[in-house]
Amino acid sequence: MALVNGYTLLREAKKKKTLAGAFNTTNLETTLAILDAIEESNIPSMIQIAPTNIVLSGYKYIVDMVRNRASAMKTPFCLHLDHGKTFEDVKQAVEAGFTSIMIDGSHLPFEENIQLTKEVVDFCGGYNIPVEAELGAITGKEDDEVNEADRKTDPNQVLEFVKRTGCATLAISVGNVHGFEQQPKIDFDLLGKLSEISPVSLVIHGGSGIDDKTLQKISQYNVVKLNIGGDLRRAYIRSIGKQYEANNSEYNLIKVLLKAKGDVQQVVYNKILSMNLLNIHR
Repeated sequence: MALVNGYTLLREAKKKKTLAGAFNTTNLETTLAILDAIEESNIPSMIQIAPTNIVLSGYKYIVDMVRNRASAMKTPFCLHLDHGKTFEDVKQAVEAGFTSIMIDGSHLPFEENIQLTKEVVDFCGGYNIPVEAELGAITGKEDDEVNEADRKTDPNQVLEFVKRTGCATLAISVGNVHGFEQQPKIDFDLLGKLSEISPVSLVIHGGSGIDDKTLQKISQYNVVKLNIGGDLRRAYIRSIGKQYEANNSEYNLIKVLLKAKGDVQQVVYNKILSMNLLNIHR
């Protein structure tokens, strides 16, 4: 089965020197689109979902959908909880069968972020599941949640944070933003400093708003994971909207959803190849 432990996925990505794209799902069609694109690409990647989207289905439903498709796959991937905000979010995901976890305490003061992250790391350690933490605030709109904070990651805090929490990877703020309402401006000087300082690999959120050339440049730093969600949701909604505009008397839901699934799959596949273009052709 291609569904692997998060530690295994991170090792595979480092061994192949590839960037693991982490793609946000919401429902059955986007789940299948992401997994089919991962399989087609043959590049270790992640499928993820945030608690804000779990309300449509549930942790166990997502796990079951992913496992059903994974049984016929060969390309390794992991199922990741994106932006878990509470210990309870993490506990539910782990007990349902998620193989990788993020705890986002970036909205908390430094010491409280450490405390929450350490609690989650200790819990997940009993399941041999890696934990992604976040240091610094990433501005923008994630699903329906708006974060107006814009606090870049402080290099002076990184080493202490990683050592005290034991996190496996670290999400950082270097000018990346969630959503499409603001333009990202990656601070490569800061990214370079963080890459040198951090004892663990870094994670970039807000990949949907970043152009392909910048993504490829990011892949040359100590970055192992890059999140993309908005591009997928936009492709899905636009596909259904365009089909309705072309024929508003079309009621074959399977036909409409299959087209939307295919459009999302193409976006995911293109993103995986694009972000790894420089690594694939080394």
